[in-house]
Amino acid sequence: MFDLEGVNYIDISPEINEQIAVYPGDKEFRRNVSYDMSNGDHLTLSSIESTLHLGAHTDGPNHYDKSGEGIDKRSLDYYMGPCQVIDVSKMVGPGGMIVSDDIYNFQIETSRILFKTDSFNPHQWSDNFVYLSPKLIQNLIEQGVKLVGIDTPSIDKSDSKNLEAHEIVSKNNMAILEGIDLRDVEEGKYQLIALPLKIKDGDASPVRAILIPHE
Repeated sequence: MFDLEGVNYIDISPEINEQIAVYPGDKEFRRNVSYDMSNGDHLTLSSIESTLHLGAHTDGPNHYDKSGEGIDKRSLDYYMGPCQVIDVSKMVGPGGMIVSDDIYNFQIETSRILFKTDSFNPHQWSDNFVYLSPKLIQNLIEQGVKLVGIDTPSIDKSDSKNLEAHEIVSKNNMAILEGIDLRDVEEGKYQLIALPLKIKDGDASPVRAILIPHE
């Protein structure tokens, strides 16, 4: 069980505001205020419009597999527990692909792996972000990894139509965590909590992702 009282944690969720980057053509975030106490209303009340693939988020299998389940059916075990942050920011340049050789010197110690690339500003869209090799994902699967995360909008290249990395994830029933903010996170082991909302048939869900330093 997690007991967060008095525990230091690192928030790895970028702030969601109207400048948050989304895929070109996807639904941008908007918060619509119906009532506002600062304008003399008796309460503040608002609604939002947005893609589900927003900021720190996890994909539902039905996002990349027509027979896949929605995010509401996913086990929460994927999204909380020991994880390992691996920094490849000095190994892979902008727009590059992380391959198995890039992590050759790293020992995979947990079933959740997060890649720090420092290749994307969450509040300024760019196609030139780092992504994952399908062979790398397969290599991680063979080492018992069940969730792979990255600090960019996708584990696939921005213009990919085949979504080969997502396909490997689908075939092996892994989970994905995309759009996290690891700029202030050092390499090492942590406890991850990144729970999706229970959105019926949702193809994704934003998460409030945090890391608790490993003791």
